Amino acid sequence: VQLQASGGGLVQAGDSLRLSCAASGREFVNINMAWFRQGTGMEREFVAAVTYSGASTIYADSVKGRFTISKSNAKRTVSLQMNSLKSEDTAVYYCATRLPRVVGALRTGISDYNIWGQGTQVTVSS
Repeated sequence: VQLQASGGGLVQAGDSLRLSCAASGREFVNINMAWFRQGTGMEREFVAAVTYSGASTIYADSVKGRFTISKSNAKRTVSLQMNSLKSEDTAVYYCATRLPRVVGALRTGISDYNIWGQGTQVTVSS
C-alpha cells in the first residue's frame, strides 16, 4: 500500500478544509487508517483513526466535534473534514496505516503505524 495525501492549504480561522488520502493496493479494504499531524518544532501527534470498514472512529480530544474522518473503500480514499479551524491546527498532516492490520481497538500511537503518506501542509491564519 502506498499513500498520497492532498488537500492542504492556507485558510483563515473558522474556515473548513477537507484533506484526502488516496491509497494504492487491494489491501485498502482491509486496513484501518489514521491521520496524524506535526506542527513546527513539535512532535507528531494523533488526530483521528477509522476502522477498515469505516464503521468506527476515534479522535484526539483537541479535534473532537470539529474534525470528521471517513473511509471510502470504493474510492480507496480516507478523508479528514476539518471545520472551525484554529491557528493551533496549523501543521503538516499525514495519513498512515499498518500492515498487517492490527486486530482490536484502533490505535493512536505513532509506532502503531508503519506506512505513511508524504504529508500535506495546513496553515490556519488567525
